[in-house]
Amino acid sequence: MIENQSLSDQLIIDCLNTDYGIKIVTLTFLPLGADMDASVYKAQAHDQSSYFIKLKRSHHHDIGAIIQLLLNDAGIPQIIAPLKANDSQPTHHIDDFTLIVYPFIEGKDGFSRNLTNYQWVTLGKALRQVHEFVLPPLIKNQIKRESYSPQWREAVRVIYTHIDAEPRIVDDIALKLLTFMKEQRGTIQRLVDRAEQLGKQIQRQSPEFVLCHSDIHGGNVLIANDGTLYMVDWDQPIMAPKERDLMFIGGGIANVWNNPQEEEFFYKGYGKTEINREILAYYRHERIVEDIALYSQQLLLTTDGGKDRVEMYTQFIDMFEPQGVVDIAFKTDK
Repeated sequence: MIENQSLSDQLIIDCLNTDYGIKIVTLTFLPLGADMDASVYKAQAHDQSSYFIKLKRSHHHDIGAIIQLLLNDAGIPQIIAPLKANDSQPTHHIDDFTLIVYPFIEGKDGFSRNLTNYQWVTLGKALRQVHEFVLPPLIKNQIKRESYSPQWREAVRVIYTHIDAEPRIVDDIALKLLTFMKEQRGTIQRLVDRAEQLGKQIQRQSPEFVLCHSDIHGGNVLIANDGTLYMVDWDQPIMAPKERDLMFIGGGIANVWNNPQEEEFFYKGYGKTEINREILAYYRHERIVEDIALYSQQLLLTTDGGKDRVEMYTQFIDMFEPQGVVDIAFKTDK
């Protein structure tokens, strides 16, 4: 979430009033999400309607908001369309920030609530529609394309260089993580090396790219109180092989979505498709490598995170538990 938020609540309320025609009574900050460049709020209007406000540090129109609008217009009800401002755009700028407004939907995410069989089928159908959606060329050209970048693999190698150099320990959590990473060095090296090998192999295959959400795990599936399912948080859409999204189904992120029966119902909705196990394995390895890099950078090199540091450390070691994401990634590669 945005640190030292430089936009006052009143400025946001004035923007909603002037640029969206929404008369706001209260604006409540919500401590949600891991994005340090974004903050979210619940806004209550005079007419008792509620809105979900996302504030991002950015000068540009948000491509994810534009894609949500297009997908919703195409008849995919599992996409929540952002409201258009008075200039008919799905985003609005205030100073160095981009504001996005959605209807507020009460519910819980897929980490907090198990999906029913029907909801798994619904998710499968919706994700298939996303993957088959043909984007206008102008929008498609603005979306990131998969490049199999070595960024996170190199970051993990740098962390181990830091570990080997007898680093200054910032706190007890850093010391515990340092010890754990030394113990798991062989496993982490295997993840990094295998992700690199698979990435090179896949590039030679030149698989078809489709529109992908890129982060469609349980935390980004909202189950409304009435049972309706939505795919949320379109911050990083990407043109990539479909396995970029399908890796999460059965992938076990945060120790959910690892039940074969759930996977079976998802694919009843998604429909018949040929899944490239090599690409699936690449993404499952690479995702863990990215998490190792991000968590270890924050916990070993800084004191950022406050009371969340304990939870981050727990999430880190949970990846290596039996039947956790590391086990699932290695099994995918067999």
